[in-house]
Parts: sequence; C-alpha cells; structure tokens
Amino acid sequence: MTDLNSFPIPGAFWASLPVPALLVDADGTVMEINPAAELFLNLSMRSLKGHALLERLHIDAPMEEAMARVRVNQSAIVINDVEITTGERAPVHCRIQIAPMQDHRDVLMVLISPRDIADRLGRSSAVKTAAKSAIGMAEMLAHEIKNPLAGISGAAQLLAMNLSVEDRELSDLIVEETRRIVKLLEQVEQFGNLRPPDRQSVNLHDALDRARRSAMVGFARNMVIVEDYDPSLPNTFADPDQLMQVFLNLIKNAAEASGPDGGTIRLHTFYDLSLRMRQKDGSGNPLALQVEIIDDGPGLPLGIADNVFEPFVSGRENGTGLGLALVSKIISDHDGWIAVDSVPGRTVFRVSLPLAPKIKPTGV
Repeated sequence: MTDLNSFPIPGAFWASLPVPALLVDADGTVMEINPAAELFLNLSMRSLKGHALLERLHIDAPMEEAMARVRVNQSAIVINDVEITTGERAPVHCRIQIAPMQDHRDVLMVLISPRDIADRLGRSSAVKTAAKSAIGMAEMLAHEIKNPLAGISGAAQLLAMNLSVEDRELSDLIVEETRRIVKLLEQVEQFGNLRPPDRQSVNLHDALDRARRSAMVGFARNMVIVEDYDPSLPNTFADPDQLMQVFLNLIKNAAEASGPDGGTIRLHTFYDLSLRMRQKDGSGNPLALQVEIIDDGPGLPLGIADNVFEPFVSGRENGTGLGLALVSKIISDHDGWIAVDSVPGRTVFRVSLPLAPKIKPTGV
C-alpha cells in the first residue's frame, strides 16, 4: 500500500486538518484517515486502514459510481445531504466532497462535512440578532407594565375587604393573575440583568452534579437521573454559577417533558473535536467538550426544534418560552453552542463548550 509520505500532503497538515478526511485507493480501500475523521467516526486508524471504505461505513449515496466519475474526469464532485453511519450510532447528515490526488489518478481524498452543524451555524447570526431585538423590546415593555400591575393588585386587595365571599373570589383571582404576570415579566427582565460571565476553569461534572442534586429534591424527584460521564474530560472555561443554571434549566425542561409519571434523564459527557466556532478574526475555536441531557419523553412538537431557543417559543401549554432562550444566551456568552435533536421517545439537548486555556507555569 502506498505510504502517505509519497503524496504531496505534508504530514503535519494532514494531522491538523479540521475536516474529517480519508484517502481511498483504486480498490476502494482506506489508505489513510486523519485524526478529525477518527474522532468524527469514532473509529481508529487501525480499524479502518486496509479495509474497504463501504464495508466499514454506510453511506446512503452511490459512492462507487461517484468515485469512478472522479477518477475518469479527474475533477472533484460534491454530494449534499448524505447520511453516514458506522452502525454504532445514529446516521449523521453530511456533505461529501470527493477529489482526485495530483499525480495519483486512482487515489481519492474523501472529505466529510456534517451538514446539520454547518446549517445551524449559518443561521446562528440571524437568530441571535432577532433574539436580541425581541428581548430588548420585551425588557422595555416589562419595566413599563410592572408598575400599573402593582396598582391593580393593590386596588383588588383593598376592594376585597368590603366584598362578599363570592365577589372576593374574583378579587383574589385578579391578585393571583397579576402576580403571575409580574413573575413572567421578571423572567423577561432577567435577560437584561444577566451579568457578563465570570469565567474560570470549571469541572463540568461538578456543575452537572450541583444541578442534579438540586433537581432531585425538587422538580425531578419523580425522575431517574443516570450519569454517563467521561472521567477524563478536561475543564471548560465558564462561569460556574451560570453553567449550573444552564444544566438546571435543561434538566427541568427534560423533567417537565416527561410528565408527572416521571421517566429517565441521562447526563452524558464526552470529547469531540468535530465542531468549531469561527471567530471574528477567522480562526476556528474548537468546542471539544460535549454535554448531552437526554430524556425519554414524547419529544418536541413538529416545527418547534429549529426555533426552540428563540424567546417566547415553547412546546408546552402555558410555557413562557424563556427558559431555553436564557440557556442559549448564556451558552453564547461562553463562546459555546447548543443544539437539540428530538424524536418521540428521545430528546437530546447537546451543549458544546471550549476547553479551559492552559496556564503557563510561573516564570516561563
């Protein structure tokens, strides 16, 4: 088998390439696989190298025909909306690019780009702008509405002193409803009052454990919470209190989705380098730390998943649509990413966060 050193690809470049990539020979056998592909596919170089590509990966596209065309025409092609799976986990929607190698006509490079992540990242800027505008308007209205509501509640309490029992029920209803509206308005104001994160090196599992213990004595007391942690996970760079608030909100959302009969919530952590957020200077910031909150509830209503992190969008009756919007804002302030994947019986909220920066020894 031809060695990678004989190709016009420097080894350092191949190792640092952030996109999953494989080299395939004329027989469709995997010659090389870069580290990004190993992480994305959750397969090692040893398990893939020397094996037929289409024996180890299921790709719902006519790959043999596509690779043959690239070899004949010596020009790259792109296949959009392809599902790829190793059989060990759910298929991932991807875009595949197949390109010929210079001076090696039968050798192809196969590049894999997860489309779901790319599409959502493409929409993130517009969503954040719309969310910021909606929240700003809501904050202003909340401030203006709270004062007259206090007057209405006080007047209803004064009237109740001279009312019959039947009429007093109506005045009590006025007081109760005004208090409920004030509570909702305070949630809206919380967006504006949220201080910038005081970021430090934080153990994700400590924050998750704080949220779990708090949930188990309250809204999640009827739930079974399973911890599925990667013990080797390094620290993230975050505000510990705000991070705990994120996890608490997500666990609460999972518990409420399961209903009064309870269910199971799985807290899953793992390491994955396939997601990067592009910074203003053009550099890619890896979000390698992954936290998934998984519930076995009925799933999100159709049409909600793409907008569930926007303010005032809720899948529950009488829901405010503010809890997940606040979660999204906190994660965004931490240079992270949050996404959701939901089908009946399984909803996964996935939080992706950056690594804590390395601290240089004193005097270095």
